[in-house]
Amino acid sequence: MVHAQGPAPITPQQYGVGARFTLSVYDSDFVRIILGALNAADASGLTIETGDVSTFVGGAERDILRYLRDSITAAAASGAHVAASILLSRGCPGELQCELPTGVPAMGADPVRLQPTGVRAAAHWSLYPLLDGASPAGDHMTAIYRAIERAKEAGVYSGSDHYATRLDGDLATVLETAANAWIEVGRTVQHVTTHLTISINSPSAA
Repeated sequence: MVHAQGPAPITPQQYGVGARFTLSVYDSDFVRIILGALNAADASGLTIETGDVSTFVGGAERDILRYLRDSITAAAASGAHVAASILLSRGCPGELQCELPTGVPAMGADPVRLQPTGVRAAAHWSLYPLLDGASPAGDHMTAIYRAIERAKEAGVYSGSDHYATRLDGDLATVLETAANAWIEVGRTVQHVTTHLTISINSPSAA
């Protein structure tokens, strides 16, 4: 007996899962520190393209977050003030490498778990569920409020700032919190982005 096979699973690359990442180091030796940090990170399973503005990192969610954690941790080990701008996106119908038309059902992913780094990070975080008009209510704020509650449960929520939520804690927990909210919303909304601006070793904090 021959059983009919369903469609092949959609890969993260086909679904447009990826990040835009800019690492900034405020030190005269910034070139060595940045290149050393990027080379120290495990890029297995990822597509990485660096331009004159930022770096694209494409692949599975867990691999992207591992790469971000490792590269930022390595840069922070220099003791210099480090800032990272991260945009995570999944399911964009207009993405350069995304093969999905508008209206394709959302694709789930497993939550990300990252080993603690021992590096204390401060961040501004924003979450954007897009294309939510297909739902009966189109109520994206419910998902955002739920994500904030998860941040409180993780112990990294530090309050609200203009246009962003403030997170403070171990770099791994900060990244986990943002990524898992992005993944959770992505189970019901096809196109979801989240943005983090991370600061480590800031002289302002001292």
